[in-house]
Amino acid sequence: MSQPRQFLLPDVGEGLTEAEILRWSVKPGEAVEVNQILVEIETAKAAVELPSPFAGVVAALHVAEGETAEVGTPLITIDTGSDEPTREAEPAALLVGYGPPPEDEPRAPAMPSTVDSRPLAKPPVRKLAKDLGVDLARLSPTGPHGTISRADVQAAATPPESPHETRIPVRGVRKHMAAAMVASAFTAPHVTEFLAVDVTQTLSLLETIRARREFRDVRVTPLAMVARALTLALRTTPEANATWDEAAQEIVVKHQVNLGIAAATDRGLVVPVIRDAGRLSLRELADAITQLASDARGGRTSPSAMTGGTVTITNVGVFGVDAGTPILNPGETAILAVGAIRRMPWVVTGPDGAERIEPRSVTQLALSFDHRVLDGAQGSRLLADIGDVLSTPGLALL
Repeated sequence: MSQPRQFLLPDVGEGLTEAEILRWSVKPGEAVEVNQILVEIETAKAAVELPSPFAGVVAALHVAEGETAEVGTPLITIDTGSDEPTREAEPAALLVGYGPPPEDEPRAPAMPSTVDSRPLAKPPVRKLAKDLGVDLARLSPTGPHGTISRADVQAAATPPESPHETRIPVRGVRKHMAAAMVASAFTAPHVTEFLAVDVTQTLSLLETIRARREFRDVRVTPLAMVARALTLALRTTPEANATWDEAAQEIVVKHQVNLGIAAATDRGLVVPVIRDAGRLSLRELADAITQLASDARGGRTSPSAMTGGTVTITNVGVFGVDAGTPILNPGETAILAVGAIRRMPWVVTGPDGAERIEPRSVTQLALSFDHRVLDGAQGSRLLADIGDVLSTPGLALL
């Protein structure tokens, strides 16, 4: 006799209670092995691939792509092909809260899968339809082999209630980001200070570094220099690497700098964290930022990689923006926004004290901080110290 086993949506940690099904990697009737990827889901933190905890044949898929399921919901039934009790192998990626069900746990009967009857469309087209609120089942496919194309979705994107607007459902990462920013903005009293910095010497140093043999395979960017400047400045103002404990009415200063780098992705803004960034060299920071950006763009950032941050950098300069007033990540005391680097006239004082105007490379820094934790003097000192390192990078040697 067959032994149907249900795989339930596991708790992937961080208190997340639901996830959206992005893409199934298996279908009914297909044989699967232990640790084979079954499905890709999107939580409020990131996209995650779920491996199979046991081997067998897929009997049914219970949640269609694009639908949202709560933790504990049956996702898939797998026929293990035996009426003997089966032992679940440990998944390749251990998921919080998921383990073998008790032997006396009742088994839900296999449900007929509705996924096979879904309209044919590639995953990017399905995501576009989801973002634009388009029901694929209502479309007439014009793509090859009866598939729904991107053009089909875009043509149907305008909702019936108005020809002048498009409604985009807010789910997953964007939903989490929106809730977090509202909570932060109305909880921590924000103060934002601005500083224009001549970074000509820093850019010159970058060119020297890139020409060195040991840095030829390293992508050293101005952002890496800013990260280094921030970690150095925190040594003078360690209170900025802290969190406010509301219950205890205490400031908790962290002894390890876990540096968040805000990254824009197709799924929304994510903030992966570089652990213990204060102990990293410039080369190590550059490597970490490069890997972080690659993972974020590829949707490979795990939920655990976006937790535990103590201070954040957001690089608005990549969009050609000069400055902004960044909102704190919940639980953090400071966030630094870096603007575009532009050539502009600058007053330079020579060794003899005489002033002259020269074209220089200048950027705008904006530091938002929690005024419960930092007073104006501390916040100003932190921003000034960051600016000093970027304007005169030789100060980092002192």
